[in-house]
Amino acid sequence: MKKIYRIIGIALACAVTLLILAACNNAQNSAVQVIEAYIRALSKQDADQISSISCADWEQNALLEIDSLSAVGSKVENLSCQISGQDGADVYVSCTGVLSLDYNGEAQTIDLSSHTYVARKIAGDWRMCGYR
Repeated sequence: MKKIYRIIGIALACAVTLLILAACNNAQNSAVQVIEAYIRALSKQDADQISSISCADWEQNALLEIDSLSAVGSKVENLSCQISGQDGADVYVSCTGVLSLDYNGEAQTIDLSSHTYVARKIAGDWRMCGYR
C-alpha cells in the first residue's frame, strides 16, 4: 500500500512540475507572439492594432514607424522570433526575417534581426515596449 502512495505522490509531483513549466513557456510564447503581431501590424500599417499592442510610452514611436512606411508596400518574410533574455519585467525578443519594402518598383529590405524587441506584461496583457 505504501508503494502505491509513493507512486501517486511522484506522479502528482511530476504533473505539478509539468504544469509550472507549461505556464512559463506560455508566458514566454505570449511575449514572442506580441512582437510577431507588432511586426505584422507594422507591415500592414494597421495603426489600431499597433496601438492596442504597444505600451503607452511606446505608442507614439510605433505610430511614427507606421508613418515612415506609408508610401511603400511592405511584406513580412521568414519571420521567426524567440526569447533572448529578460531584465525584470522586460522580456527581450530577437527575430529573424525581413520586412520587404517596395517603393515604385524599387525593392529594399529591413533586416528584423537588427533590433532586439522589448515585451512587457501590463495589466495581464503582453505589449511591445520598444527596442533595446
